[in-house]
Amino acid sequence: MQLPETLKVRLVHARTVTPRVRELTFERVDGAPFVFEAGQWVQVTFPLLDAKGRPLRRSYSISSVPTDDSPRFELVVTKVDDGRGSTFLHELAEGGELEVRGPQGVFTRDLETPHPALFIATGTGIAPFRGMLHEALRANETSPLHVLFGVRTTADALYREEFERLAAQHPNVTFELSLSRPDAGWIGLTGYVQTHTRTRWEALAQKGQPQAYLCGVRKMLDEVRAVLRKELAIDREFVHVESYD
Repeated sequence: MQLPETLKVRLVHARTVTPRVRELTFERVDGAPFVFEAGQWVQVTFPLLDAKGRPLRRSYSISSVPTDDSPRFELVVTKVDDGRGSTFLHELAEGGELEVRGPQGVFTRDLETPHPALFIATGTGIAPFRGMLHEALRANETSPLHVLFGVRTTADALYREEFERLAAQHPNVTFELSLSRPDAGWIGLTGYVQTHTRTRWEALAQKGQPQAYLCGVRKMLDEVRAVLRKELAIDREFVHVESYD
């Protein structure tokens, strides 16, 4: 198996997308295209050492939409209390350079066999689904594509407006936000996404064999997978998981 490439990249743009999440646009220093599949990730090597004296490394899903010719890609990073890697990236100035290894990973969706899809995410776990959704629509896919996104409050819902716009423009796209700490006056879904999984899966199953794509923290993944695999007896091949822990 060929090892993923090690690249030098430069931060060319950064913006705050929620109170604790920063979006970072990097480009290859050599200017070559950064070619990846939606759902893949990169491993960042920091100019810091871990507790064992080794270079500190952290992995992040790519949040941008794949292209064939751009040297750029985007990451979204949550500021973690006492998190050395996330703190570094939140403080990194435009023009700063880093090494990344990638793209890598097999958390991807097969566009050659269109199918109903249930995308379930919490926090920055939404990152890989942004590219997957745009890719499917760019390929003129008409299969139902349902995004179920769990966050604490509306302020934490990164890319909310973009997903809502896609849902308004494409009849096969559904976007639902579920708040665990709902804002005053909120009339949408509440509670954890795992409490809504069964009904969304069963609705999609009326339109064909769905596949589930789960990305987020381990607790959510375990509980959603229990609903799908144990309660609904869904075959393993139809449940795809990417952990952020």
